[in-house]
Amino acid sequence: PPQTRQPLDHRTSSGITHHSISPPANNQSNMNGHTERQPDPKIIDLLQRDTEIAHVSLEYFPPRTDQGVKNLHARMDRMLVNTNALYTDMTWGAGGSTADLSLELALHAHKTGHVSNMHLTCTNMEKDGDPVKAVHDALQQAYDGGIRNIVALRGDPPEGEKEWTATEGGFSCALDLVKYIRKTFGDKFGISVAGYPEGHPNRISQLSEEEVEKMSETEKGRCCTHDGVTYVCKDEDYKKEMDYLKEKVDAGGDFIITQMFFDAEVFKTFVNDCRTWGITCPVVPGLMCINAYPGFKKMTKFCKTRVPKSLEERMDAIKDDADAVKKFGVEFGAEISRNLLDSGVKILHFYTLNLEKVVYGITDELGITSGLIEKSEESDAKDMVAVGSAWARAGDTVKFSTGQGVVKEIKSDGTAVVELDGKDVEFAKGSYEKVF
Repeated sequence: PPQTRQPLDHRTSSGITHHSISPPANNQSNMNGHTERQPDPKIIDLLQRDTEIAHVSLEYFPPRTDQGVKNLHARMDRMLVNTNALYTDMTWGAGGSTADLSLELALHAHKTGHVSNMHLTCTNMEKDGDPVKAVHDALQQAYDGGIRNIVALRGDPPEGEKEWTATEGGFSCALDLVKYIRKTFGDKFGISVAGYPEGHPNRISQLSEEEVEKMSETEKGRCCTHDGVTYVCKDEDYKKEMDYLKEKVDAGGDFIITQMFFDAEVFKTFVNDCRTWGITCPVVPGLMCINAYPGFKKMTKFCKTRVPKSLEERMDAIKDDADAVKKFGVEFGAEISRNLLDSGVKILHFYTLNLEKVVYGITDELGITSGLIEKSEESDAKDMVAVGSAWARAGDTVKFSTGQGVVKEIKSDGTAVVELDGKDVEFAKGSYEKVF
């Protein structure tokens, strides 16, 4: 039978204005006389060193409240000890909305024994009128704090904006960010980049009935259907995606972490395509833990994610039973994980949603851990809501002093346009709250 994996000592392994890099602060004793931790190892070195056993990595996001942050600290500590995660990701909010907290949490992870993998976006990151300075300062602070791993991302549009736009004189894409890190910091950081097995949502097209009939076999393998409408990243757009991914890796990306997917065959095809494109670096599968029906439906629709018919039918059948959904989340998560491990995958990257029960259930089922699901504690789930999730988008339900309604539009100033009794009513930012 599978044995619980023994702990590993990770720390024993070895148009843009460019700012100069400062040397890292020397290790020194803190007020309690304890020596500060040495810089993290690069994740790519860990991936290449330990190839015989399965690993997990865990991803978290900055919570909205101080209590949520405190609780997350405790959860991160527990999950590191319990799963021996190879590394820990901390996300960076849209438009730099969580920049300070993301950096603080990433540094906290490093200081408390995690190999910290800090996400960094180049969306709307101006500082003192300089579109590059905030990115440079974040990198410098991470470097000085011992972080040696960055996930280089473009980022989502900030609140109230539907489309992402580049800042004049700043970064236009994740490729720019990868190039900047390598030019300014050399090989001081390990860099991971995002991969999209089904195509980036911005390149996924809505198809007409005629187009559906004419889909190629490869398009049929990655298409999705939501509310009766079929979407797909067309072959010509998928080629552009793969060409761009190759550029990111060639520019300095060490490995790829994928967008969530629920069809293992899509991931396998994507890895094969990477190899065909000459992309030889590790490809880490990103697995979204199914914790709740509403969140699953909303996220898969928003990202235009392919959902196998069997998964959709099972979720619909248990949608009103929250406990059953979590139980099935474990079952499905373990099933797709086994499929991936059998195909040669050596690490599973879990999008935890700042929760632990489903992750523990999956690792227990895989034999990576034992008996953790019974010890899971999620009484603080209400505090584990992301900062960015407070931002309403079209289609979200919001509540206000006189009731609630569905958002039709969010204007650039944060004003929500809500349809009430057949009329469009505007609510100023701050006067409404997103309903979860």
